[in-house]
Amino acid sequence: MITHQIGRAGNLAVEAIVRAFAVSRIHPNLLTFIGSAINGLAAYLFAYDYFRWAGATIILASIFDLTDGRVARSTGQVTAFGAFFDSVMDRYSDLVLLIGLLVYYGRVNRFTMVTLVAVAMIGSGMVSYTRARAENVIPSCKVGFLERPERVVLLIIGALTHRMEAVLWVIAVLSNWTVVHRCVYTWRETQRLASRAPRL
Repeated sequence: MITHQIGRAGNLAVEAIVRAFAVSRIHPNLLTFIGSAINGLAAYLFAYDYFRWAGATIILASIFDLTDGRVARSTGQVTAFGAFFDSVMDRYSDLVLLIGLLVYYGRVNRFTMVTLVAVAMIGSGMVSYTRARAENVIPSCKVGFLERPERVVLLIIGALTHRMEAVLWVIAVLSNWTVVHRCVYTWRETQRLASRAPRL
C-alpha cells in the first residue's frame, strides 16, 4: 500500500513536470541534451570524490530523462530522429558517469577498482549494443534484467550510501550476464525463425 502511494505520488510529480515543460514549449531534444549535460556534471563530481552530490545530480538528470519522451508525445513532437538522439545521449550519459568513477579510482591509485569500472563500462555498452544488433535479425530482444534504469538507480544508491564498490560489482557481473542472456536468446530465436522459413 505504501509503495503504491509512493509510486502514485511519483507519477503525479512527473506528470506535473511534463505539463510545465510542454507549456514552456521547450523542445524535447533540448531536454535530452540538458539531462546528458547534467550527467556530465555528476561525472565531474564523481571524479573529485563528491559522491553524494553526484548522486543528487544524477537524480536531477533523471528528471529530464524521464520527461523528454513524454513531452514529445504530449506536444506532438515525436520523431524518428528524436528517438535516435535520445538513445545516443543515453549511451553518453551511461559512459560518462563511469568515466568519472574511472578518473576517481585512478586518482586514488585503486587500480583494481579501475579494472572493475572498465568491466562495468564494457557490460553497460554491450547491453544496449546487443539489443540493437539483435533486433536487426529478430523482432525483439528485451530479455535481461540490468538495463539502463536499473544501472542508474544502482549508481544513485552507491553514491548516496558510499557503497559504490558493491554497486560496481553488481553492474559489472549482471550487465555482462545480460549480454550473455541476450546472445543466447538471439541464437535461439534465429534458430526458431530458420526452422519456420519455407524450404525451396
